[in-house]
Amino acid sequence: MADGYAQNFLIKNGYAAEANAQNMSALRGQQKKAEKVAEEELEEAKALKAKLENLTVELKAKSGEGGRLFGSITSKQIAQALQKTEGIKIDKRKLDLPDAIRSLGYTNVPVKLHHEVSATLKVHVVEE
Repeated sequence: MADGYAQNFLIKNGYAAEANAQNMSALRGQQKKAEKVAEEELEEAKALKAKLENLTVELKAKSGEGGRLFGSITSKQIAQALQKTEGIKIDKRKLDLPDAIRSLGYTNVPVKLHHEVSATLKVHVVEE
């Protein structure tokens, strides 16, 4: 690549920086900070996994014959109940519930906390 392109366009417009000692040191510092943040996120996810796997979220629903629900329990309702009862805020999209719960009883719901950490949350649906 021509030096003129780098000097006159890339560096001038902020798309690139000169690879001098100061800029390289700053880049290494940013990379170490990013690694530390990623490590902290992983540790938080592991701690939350331990907490979630010892919980059972209980939801009440109206049911008919054979324990079939009138309606269904969605991931949004599970996330709301988790926040209300335990104070744990989890995005409903992290609950891997392929289909809504449509019957009474226990259901294990996988929760994706981090790209390396998944937990299993027990959901107990009881008759209202």
